[in-house]
Amino acid sequence: MYTQGMKYPTLQNDDPEVFDLIRREERRNKEGLELIPSENYVSEAVLEGNASIFTNKYAEGYPGKRYYEGNEVVDVLEILCQERARRAFGAQGYGINVQPYSGSPANIEVYSAILEYSDVVLAMDLSHGVHLTHGATANFSGKNYKFVNYRFDPATEQIDYDLMEKMAVQHKPKLILSGFTAYPRKVNFERVHAIAKKVGAISMADISHIAGLIVSGVHESPFPFTDIVTTTTHKTLRGPRGAIIFSKPEYSTKIDKAVFPGMQGGPHEHTIAALAVALKEAVSPAFKEYSTQTVKNAAALADVLMAGGLKLVSNGTDNHLILVDLRPFGIGRGYIVAKALDAARIYLNRNGVFDDPSSPFYPSGIRLGTPALTTRGMKEDEMKQIGDMIVRVVKEFAVIDLPEDREARGQKIKDFLAKLPTNSLIKELGEQAKDLAIRFPVPGIE
Repeated sequence: MYTQGMKYPTLQNDDPEVFDLIRREERRNKEGLELIPSENYVSEAVLEGNASIFTNKYAEGYPGKRYYEGNEVVDVLEILCQERARRAFGAQGYGINVQPYSGSPANIEVYSAILEYSDVVLAMDLSHGVHLTHGATANFSGKNYKFVNYRFDPATEQIDYDLMEKMAVQHKPKLILSGFTAYPRKVNFERVHAIAKKVGAISMADISHIAGLIVSGVHESPFPFTDIVTTTTHKTLRGPRGAIIFSKPEYSTKIDKAVFPGMQGGPHEHTIAALAVALKEAVSPAFKEYSTQTVKNAAALADVLMAGGLKLVSNGTDNHLILVDLRPFGIGRGYIVAKALDAARIYLNRNGVFDDPSSPFYPSGIRLGTPALTTRGMKEDEMKQIGDMIVRVVKEFAVIDLPEDREARGQKIKDFLAKLPTNSLIKELGEQAKDLAIRFPVPGIE
């Protein structure tokens, strides 16, 4: 059974409504299986850093050059966080900015520092698993810069580096960008950098998803050659919700100015405190063991899904995430499957697959990963059980006929969602998921 974790006596008394929502979210986590690859569980120490008195301090500027007084302690904190980031990633010689509020602002800040509007950027095609800030037409990046796209090799469903090089020679981009949100294979950062240098471009890697794996040495690193590296600080790194920008010295001053005053005001020093704690944890033997197991778990889960007849993009994974292509069951089935699994306490996200003919809201794939469950202590045996549950849900619900007419399709989905809570398979698997989940503690709440 779930037992309450961290105590909030003042909050419980002063705002019982918010206190109740916290307890409900704790219970949801404890009794469910978190497979969203961009989510994880931070330690209680990270939670405490994030809730510290540093949340009160305005600190516009940088250490030694602030626009408010009373920053003598904050300066030490921020420098400590930078030093720990440099050590964790082996980023000696790089400028480090730990002030970005999140990954999207970090990427936009880099662009604004080094690009002029309409400059050419070479990045992966959006439908092949990159972030919105890598040139989506609906995003600031795609509206203000000219993105051209390299693609997968259709035979392997992996990055076609030869095509990347040909496109770089053809388009002469100012920036070549690598790093992805839904790519299950390792990235050859050194090859990307070499292509960039061949055409006189800046190389940039967005390692938000794989940062923790890179720190632990279970994924190739973009250091020490890549010109600019951005990352979020949660996901596989198991830190708070923030971001870091690493840059070679020739870009650091421009990037710092783009962060402040160009894009942001006062940094969130409580987040930086929590990040410093997470970066210390990231160089521990226990963290390397977690990262190694995360990759093992993803491989084991992928094997179960494929053995159950599901099609995985690139036919497997090298990292922490898996992308399931549901098009063999029909177009646009990702929403249906994700909602069915959610009702069974198995949390992942619907996701587009390469060249997906369906819409982003009703895509043809699902994305899942193993960082959070690995943090809770699960291993290959648990992945086998979870994979079997996922296969059963997919085979039961991905085959539902969806009318082409938009109104009829919407009504069919509405009726489907209404019946999920009483579906016998969903009820059965929901209890199985709960029984499995409660055996493993959730850091920070137990």
